[in-house]
Amino acid sequence: MENPTSRWRHRLPRTRGRWAAVVAALAVLVGAGTWTATADDSVPSVHRQDQMLKMNGVSVDTSYFTSGGTGRRPAVLIGHGFGGSKNDVRAQAEKLAADGYAVMTWSARGFGRTTGEITLNAPDGEVKDVSGLIDWLAGRPEVELDAEGDPRVGVTGASYGGAVSLLAAGYDRRVDAIAPVISYWNLADALFPDGVFKKLWAGIFVSSGGGCQRFRKELCEMYERVAVSGKPDAAARELLTERSPEAVADRIDVPALILQGQSDSLFPLAQADAMAEAVKANGAPVSVDWISGGHDGGDDEGDRVEGRVGDWFDRYLKRDEGADTGPGFRVTRTGGVDSTDGAALKRGASGDAYPGLTSGGREIPLTGARQQSGTGGGQDPTSGGDGQDTTTGGGGRDAPATGGGGSGRQAPDGLTQTFRNPAGAAPPSVSALPGIGGGLSQLSSLGVGLSLDFPGQYASYESAPLERSVHVTGSPTVTVDVKADHGDAVLFGKVYDVSPDGKQQVLPSQLVAPYRVTPAEQGKPVELTLPAVDHEVDAGHRLRLVLSATDLAYASPAEPATYTVTLDGALTVPTAPGVKTAAATLPWWTWGLPAAAVVIAAALLLTARRRTATPAPDPALSGVPLQITGLSKKYAKSTDRYAVRDLGFRVEKGQVLGLLGPNGAGKTTTLRMLMGLITPDAGEIRVFGHAIRPGAPVLSRVGSFVEGAGFLPHLSGRSNLELYWQATGRPAEDAHIDEALEIAGLGDALARAVRTYSQGMRQRLAIAQAMLGMPDLLILDEPTNGLDPPQIREMRDVMIRYAAGGRTVIVSSHLLSEVEQSCTHLVVMDRGQLVQAGPVAEITGSGDMLLVTTGTEVTEALVDKAAALPGIGSVVRTEDGHGLLVRLDGATAAQLVAELVRLDVPVTGVGPHRRLEDAFLTLISQGSA
Repeated sequence: MENPTSRWRHRLPRTRGRWAAVVAALAVLVGAGTWTATADDSVPSVHRQDQMLKMNGVSVDTSYFTSGGTGRRPAVLIGHGFGGSKNDVRAQAEKLAADGYAVMTWSARGFGRTTGEITLNAPDGEVKDVSGLIDWLAGRPEVELDAEGDPRVGVTGASYGGAVSLLAAGYDRRVDAIAPVISYWNLADALFPDGVFKKLWAGIFVSSGGGCQRFRKELCEMYERVAVSGKPDAAARELLTERSPEAVADRIDVPALILQGQSDSLFPLAQADAMAEAVKANGAPVSVDWISGGHDGGDDEGDRVEGRVGDWFDRYLKRDEGADTGPGFRVTRTGGVDSTDGAALKRGASGDAYPGLTSGGREIPLTGARQQSGTGGGQDPTSGGDGQDTTTGGGGRDAPATGGGGSGRQAPDGLTQTFRNPAGAAPPSVSALPGIGGGLSQLSSLGVGLSLDFPGQYASYESAPLERSVHVTGSPTVTVDVKADHGDAVLFGKVYDVSPDGKQQVLPSQLVAPYRVTPAEQGKPVELTLPAVDHEVDAGHRLRLVLSATDLAYASPAEPATYTVTLDGALTVPTAPGVKTAAATLPWWTWGLPAAAVVIAAALLLTARRRTATPAPDPALSGVPLQITGLSKKYAKSTDRYAVRDLGFRVEKGQVLGLLGPNGAGKTTTLRMLMGLITPDAGEIRVFGHAIRPGAPVLSRVGSFVEGAGFLPHLSGRSNLELYWQATGRPAEDAHIDEALEIAGLGDALARAVRTYSQGMRQRLAIAQAMLGMPDLLILDEPTNGLDPPQIREMRDVMIRYAAGGRTVIVSSHLLSEVEQSCTHLVVMDRGQLVQAGPVAEITGSGDMLLVTTGTEVTEALVDKAAALPGIGSVVRTEDGHGLLVRLDGATAAQLVAELVRLDVPVTGVGPHRRLEDAFLTLISQGSA
């Protein structure tokens, strides 16, 4: 079983750098209104070296991270995700460097500042570049060598970067351990599963690469050919397979920690299963971890994942026999809501060995849906095919307890059902909304989801109510006989969890599996493998198997066809009996109070003369940028009037948090306490686990912009920044001036005297100054003051770009519309107290307004058609023209989506929407009541 302390091990320093702490404590903070630094008293000082390496005909933008000490150490390469750059993995690199590794990050071809075309990890492209980086590491004096030219090296990364870790292990024998995260094994299987084109994800993939023209010519031609035909050919499969880890499956024989996402319709769990089987067959150690999130969003479990990767490398790179690498298999299970904070409850389940996707199969008999009259084609598309009305209560669709048919003609026993693929494959069924549907996949574990199956376009089979609960872990299977009146039959299989009353129909992780049944395979039993999931089906619930002719995310034949499906046996669901869910932890006070008593007694005896010293760091919060607890500050010379009273909230990595409140709400006082400028009367502020006190060394990880910055007007923008950094006394290479300026977007203006700058340019220069050293936490107080609308929009982009690399931004502003567009989370204050905290969508999400995003620009004619739909109050286009704001007047969200799909609207997302101004005024008025 997993050691509960192991997730923190690689985050804590093995040794303390006294001189680093002394230097950090003596650092001088200068500049009017802005300050930043990079030292931290809890970890060794990390040095970063940026350089462009020329190799294989391209210039590769790299960063190299090391910490103190002269001894040799293992090296780690960290690849980034597709569409990103080396900046995305900087935080993880710094942590591994502080833990005693030499770490290199780089931007892949076509991304960041690296030149060249995107080749999708071709052996002569990105993979060859990784070997060049290993060559470079082999020449470094601080890197441990296994032989001349052979450094001790591990490779990790997420998605695209995870695939290159597998490929590097297959092509370069010097790689010693790997840890791919939410990655692919065969890119052809991922984008063309069973010969069906995953059109939405493929389009997102190409778009995130900057467009087809950014790819190597044969890749662009292949994509355009398949996108037009809607059907992948053999040449397309071959082109992607030769760039996939599966192509070198027999050569990947190093210890592999495989972490794959459950909320992932791009690279599902079956991709990780193939990885694990191949590496295990080669005789190497393998551990598989199914994390909660994935490409469809959700919780990426960043701290836990990075902790496991660090422990894995400790064992297989540092050769630390005592390192706890965790169980052979682990899965994060989500269910229910914590009544104390509303967060989804998560527990780990584990087994000694990876069970695969079919372990512990249990057969569950299915019967056909009840006999329907007619074809069902004219029924309410949200009714499940039985002609009954529906609601979206609980996120599912109402359906009768007997099943939801939806099929056309059925045999008397219901096992044979006939349905149609409509002309143009429209309207399509809806499961996941690729790239933006993560909320749906996460909510499915809580009994909430959105899925649509149109009557007459699917076959449905259902179990009797389960006598006892079943935990499905793996891929269910079923055998069917499929016939089409002509050509291939393209089907989409899914298994719903249906509540006893039939009103909730949940599709686990919003996943479907496509199948292409050729004429040669028709008329004979075919085993269908359904999506791999980890999902608990409660006693009394039913399992519903649906085979649909269409799905929004995939390409279906445009020509109409009739399909006949006959069920041939029970549904087999894997239960993985060797996987056990961890027991709930004991209440903290059962062990915390005695332990606290011992600690307090020892503190009183040993440090009686140091009771005002800064509290010890909290290792459990080392990855949390900010946690405020019970914070209070009274007005000067007042005994009962508070500027801030009993304030508490938490900020996570990657968030852009908006601090809102009317004048006098306590925002500025809170920020001043956070920056150590004033001392609170009560409560605690912890930044990355360290308590804040004036001059606390951890403040060196915080950058701020408050009350405007002072610059020397006769100097250029760059000279002002360089002079400021020189005054801090820190090494010039730690300033990362170019990186800060790239985010701030000042361009050629840097060479001009500051006196020629507009107000907006001065604001951006001030924020660039706050970003020097690339602090992990950036605080901006009214950064848009005095700016015009275009400048405000530019400032918004600056904040979003900065947080995109995993850093955190806190912004105080009175411009509610800007906060709504730039912030991911909000803290609303009034009269010194917390009114509400949470994601922007959650705070603005109540009400009857829905935001529908679309793949193409919406025309005015389409707006008029949508506004005329029954149950719709009003419809307006969004500012960018790629969406609709819809006010419901009796219709449900599911009915709206169904009607929009009927109108051929390319829906890519739907969710609640309410203006932040409305939500803010409501909250403040409630707080004043």
